[in-house]
Amino acid sequence: MALKSTIFKANLQLADIDHGYYADHALTLARHPSETNERMMIRIVALALNAYQVVQLCQGDARIGFGAGLSDPDDPDVWLDDFSGRRRLWIEVGQPDEKALTRARSRSEQLIVYAYSGSSAVWWAGIQSRLSRFNALEVWSIDAAQSSALEQLADRSMALQATVLDGQLTLSAASGSFSVDPVRLR
Repeated sequence: MALKSTIFKANLQLADIDHGYYADHALTLARHPSETNERMMIRIVALALNAYQVVQLCQGDARIGFGAGLSDPDDPDVWLDDFSGRRRLWIEVGQPDEKALTRARSRSEQLIVYAYSGSSAVWWAGIQSRLSRFNALEVWSIDAAQSSALEQLADRSMALQATVLDGQLTLSAASGSFSVDPVRLR
């Protein structure tokens, strides 16, 4: 019998000072049995770092949310769709291969990748030249120590405060506060 996903709820109070975006997001995440708390928290980080695009790309006429994650490889980890149904933003977490990125890029106007493990530099060195043809691609690296520290915030019911200032995200909960400083690779 297959294991089922675990449902996590997060109330995210977001203050993106860099972009002048302030909002509360009631989030539901289905964590696949093979997904770690670290990866799940990076999905929350990716959403928090890009939620301002609801206003910037779509003047507020859009929705941002989580895809099926590891349950469906044809679904983004985080997406932003405008109200006409167009997928404006596709976000992948981890170290996707070229085939997955090509498929994602063909289905969205913009593609962003957040790589977060200690082997991210090796992954990027191996795939970088093959992605040069993509015009609307951003690749970010999150320090492995920063990403693993986020696991401490994971809880089935989370109340999170996120602040984005000078490109750095600070994520806080009752159990602690951690900063993530993504480095742009492309």
